[in-house]
Amino acid sequence: MTSTDVTSLIPDARQFEILARRAADSLNYGNDRSPSFGPGVEYVQSRQYQPGDPIRSIDWRATARTGKPWVREYETLRQIPCYLLIDTSASMCVASHATSKLETAVRIAAGLAFACLDQVRPVGVLGIGETELQVRPTLRRDTIMQWLLTLQKVGVSESTQSGQRIRHLYNSLESTSLVILLSDLHDPFMIPAMKFVAARHDCIAIQIRDPAERGVSGVGFVRGMEAETGRRVTSLSVSSAETVSIDTDQLRRARIDHTVIDTDKPWLASLRQFLKHRGGNTRSAR
Repeated sequence: MTSTDVTSLIPDARQFEILARRAADSLNYGNDRSPSFGPGVEYVQSRQYQPGDPIRSIDWRATARTGKPWVREYETLRQIPCYLLIDTSASMCVASHATSKLETAVRIAAGLAFACLDQVRPVGVLGIGETELQVRPTLRRDTIMQWLLTLQKVGVSESTQSGQRIRHLYNSLESTSLVILLSDLHDPFMIPAMKFVAARHDCIAIQIRDPAERGVSGVGFVRGMEAETGRRVTSLSVSSAETVSIDTDQLRRARIDHTVIDTDKPWLASLRQFLKHRGGNTRSAR
């Protein structure tokens, strides 16, 4: 695999904005839901009454049936801020296909950002490679565009700082937020850091995968070069499917919704379906 010069793949801001707009229109985001409960329009569940609960929320049927006071909970719709965390480490620029993982991640981030802005949902962005690049939540489309275009130019030789960057973001979050990670999940410190964030926030992990990673099968020794350090290594390989399964299990236990996007396949339809139907298990557990 060779390192892809992502700056040549999207030549100008106008073309990139058109691509982002098309992605946003196709995604239609499909996820206005909040994992929090409160006043709303969609009934979710009933629970036992707690001191301080408003009288108007009492579930009279459940109360009469059990002899104990119960209240009804509804899923509240809120425009919580969205943070897009894009992995800019060197492994994201290594590609066996015309489209690199970083390019795919940036295009997805652009579509998600525009869809959020259409909902008047503030968008914050954070590069979690070596270069510190962060924009606080904003509704300014030009600020997001400028950041995304800058993001294309980093990553070719960056080491990962994901765990540190994610934990720093957690410390700066002042209210419940939607945190979306776009990464190949190669950094072993990434998932533990995301678990930490997911304890208090709604989290999504979009795993970007190169076709060569999908094609690796079986167990054996593989010789290669670390993208971040350039050091030649010999390591034991396991199948990509097994790796994805391990990541999925870890993320599910942490109540983080997870999907895999392949750089050599169309992703809009599958991502739209994922966003529309996500959270069936994680939301009920919150």
